[in-house]
Amino acid sequence: MDYSLVTAAAQAAGPCPPGEEAAWGRRVQGLAVDLHMIATQVAQDTARLESTAKFTAFLEKVEIEESSRRGLLKLRTADGAEEIRTEQQETDRGAQMIERARSLVGRWVLVYRYNETVGRQKSVRMVAHLMDVGEGVLAVNIAKGVLLDEADKNADRARAAWEAAGLRDAGTVTVEELDKARAALC
Repeated sequence: MDYSLVTAAAQAAGPCPPGEEAAWGRRVQGLAVDLHMIATQVAQDTARLESTAKFTAFLEKVEIEESSRRGLLKLRTADGAEEIRTEQQETDRGAQMIERARSLVGRWVLVYRYNETVGRQKSVRMVAHLMDVGEGVLAVNIAKGVLLDEADKNADRARAAWEAAGLRDAGTVTVEELDKARAALC
C-alpha cells in the first residue's frame, strides 16, 4: 500500500474537526482516489512524452480540421512545411492544446510529436506537447519557403512580393516583415 497518497490527501483535507472524523475520513479517501487517478494520468502522459520525436519548428498557423474536429498546426522547419494534429477540439486535452498552440503562433516551438494509428493502414502525426523557445524571427530561406507556399508555388509572384516588401536576401526576417511580403501577394 502506498501511503504517500493518503498522506497527501490528509494534508489537502486539512485538520480533522472534532467530532467529524467519519466525514473527514471520507473526504481523505475521496482525495486519495482523485490523486491516484491524477498520478495515473501523469504517468501515461510522461510515458507518451518520453517516446515522442522532438524537433524545433516555427508555428505559423492553427486551424480546426473540419473532418476530424482536431486542431491542425502548420509548422515550418528548416526542411519545409509540416502539419501536425491535436486531439479533438471537444476533449479537454484537445481544447487545451489548441489554446496553447494559438498562444504560440509566430514563435519557435519545441514540438513533441507521436504517430497515432487511424484505421488499419493510416497514421497521423500528433502533438503531445509544445514548448516555447523564442521570438518570431525566421531564417531567410525558411521565410522564402513560407512565401512561396502562400503564392501557390508561383516563384515569380513570391519573388515580386519579397522585393516589394524590401526584404533582404540573407540573415533573418521578422514575422512582421514576412507579413508585409504576404500582404504584397494580394
